[in-house]
Amino acid sequence: MRSSRFLWGAVGLTASISTLVFIVGFAYAANQIWFPRASGEFVAATPAPKQETVIDVKNKLNIVAIGDSLTAGTGDNTGKGYVGRVREKLEQQRGKPVFVLNNLAIPGYKSDQLLSDLALKKTQDALAGADIILLTIGGNDIFAGGEDIFTGENQTEFNPEGALKRIDPALKRMDQVFQAINQANPNATVMYIGLYHPFLDLDPQREGSLIVQRWNNSVFEMANRYPHMVVVPTYDLFEQNLIKYLSSADHFHPNGDGYERIADRIVQILK
Repeated sequence: MRSSRFLWGAVGLTASISTLVFIVGFAYAANQIWFPRASGEFVAATPAPKQETVIDVKNKLNIVAIGDSLTAGTGDNTGKGYVGRVREKLEQQRGKPVFVLNNLAIPGYKSDQLLSDLALKKTQDALAGADIILLTIGGNDIFAGGEDIFTGENQTEFNPEGALKRIDPALKRMDQVFQAINQANPNATVMYIGLYHPFLDLDPQREGSLIVQRWNNSVFEMANRYPHMVVVPTYDLFEQNLIKYLSSADHFHPNGDGYERIADRIVQILK
């Protein structure tokens, strides 16, 4: 009799457990049908902490600027150019002193002239003291002050061949420029300011745009070999606002507003 009671008790307990498991399983399955989870749903992992850079840890930041007339600030009535504006904006953003130790840019410079300067010890010493290196070069290589760039009766039609023939030799020198800068200071953040098409309004077929894009893409591939080099895009800034952002004096260099937009982009990248 006791064995029978035990047996029936065990059977009853097993049946209860089975029923409970069935109910839980049914409820889970019904929940998946009624409230399906999105395909590929996953729980986001805790983001890794941001790795601190030299710019983050230093109590003050030193800028050295090199290159051509854009870095010299030609076309800006205030004289600040993008370099002075970057200094002000970065100081405000970071809450620490920011200094322009040297602005070695020279209007009219081409890549071969910059290479000659980079071979000088005084230039190398200046770069060695920088936390941030700002650089523009290449515009004069391609557009050469308008030489062979315009055709037509009034010399107002953009001639892409005049710019295209200069691309390859200048790109070879650009590779050497990046090597020299990295050798002088492999730890500084190097910001190369990409080219825009200053004669877009005189180029209805937009052929010069492809030339500028080729230059910027090639320079990006070069800079990408170095961990601290960044190419700052500017073409899109001027594409829709060319007249607004170009100096009325020469239709080539940015005006104050143009330099402001370039500085905004640099500081945004450094944020």
